Amino acid sequence: MAWISLIIAGLFEMFGVTMINKLQKERNWQSLSLLFLGFGGSFLFLAYAMKTLPMGTAYAIWTGIGASGGAILGMLLYGESKDWKRLVFIGMVLSAAIGLKLVS
Repeated sequence: MAWISLIIAGLFEMFGVTMINKLQKERNWQSLSLLFLGFGGSFLFLAYAMKTLPMGTAYAIWTGIGASGGAILGMLLYGESKDWKRLVFIGMVLSAAIGLKLVS
């Protein structure tokens, strides 16, 4: 259950990062509320996962999901560069997170 919570925390992190971009474009209470919801959910599920998982592993995977997911969402939703080198490094971050799961 801790690993599922950690993945959910990473998805909330991705949502929160997306809401930062939305807040920059639309300064309103709805965008701000969604931003707090995203990061609040992220921290809540991360804290739950860290009751079982080692802090270093949980934090590394959480940030990996958030960073990679944020970059991928930027490419899909906001027209950011899809250069092959960028995709290789995103793949490296994800493979490192999977590696941490395998050795934990």
